[in-house]
Amino acid sequence: MRSDKEFEGLNRELVECRRCPRLVEWRERVAREKRAAFRDQEYWGRPVPGFGDPHARVLVLGLAPAAHGGNRTGRIFTGDRSGDWLFASLWRTGFANQPTSVTRDDGLALRDCYITAPVKCAPPANKPSVQERANCAPWLERELALLTTIRVVVALGGYAWDTALRHLGPVRPKPRFTHGAQAALPHGRVLLGSFHVSQQNTQTGRLTETMLDGVLLRARGLLGGHPSV
Repeated sequence: MRSDKEFEGLNRELVECRRCPRLVEWRERVAREKRAAFRDQEYWGRPVPGFGDPHARVLVLGLAPAAHGGNRTGRIFTGDRSGDWLFASLWRTGFANQPTSVTRDDGLALRDCYITAPVKCAPPANKPSVQERANCAPWLERELALLTTIRVVVALGGYAWDTALRHLGPVRPKPRFTHGAQAALPHGRVLLGSFHVSQQNTQTGRLTETMLDGVLLRARGLLGGHPSV
């Protein structure tokens, strides 16, 4: 079995990545200018690695770090409203040891769950370009190669769904994304779809706590209902 040091080595390389000039300029400018509420904090301002249990059976896949969330704290989904929703749901469904995520050293630990994103740097307007997505794909490939125990992938949004099919497929005909969608992947894995935990979805009621919990509980059920040992 691969060691946790392999993840550490990958992440050391990742945080030095400068493949995308537009994303480098944006992430570093945001880190310099900051948001007023965080003006006394030192921003991370670099690519943001995945986070969680390296032996997880559930993978949660997002899109990219938030400018004042992961790009500030250095941990995916940490320190923003989207993360508030996601980690609270992971706690309610037994995948996290606490319901909040504020900083990368706040004691949060994930159980049987690993979270990552196809794009590792915060993009302007949360919209990475096609080329930027392609530039980042090898990082996700290397991450997935280490996550050998994954059995269920929870895709937050349509891009995460398409990314999972591209990296863990192929599946033909291509299954359509919607909230609650389920598709079989090769090698006995299962793909589940959820609307993204963006404020655009959570503040409008398009995604509710019950809906998100339902997807994560289905992931739990697909594992047999019990944490790994």
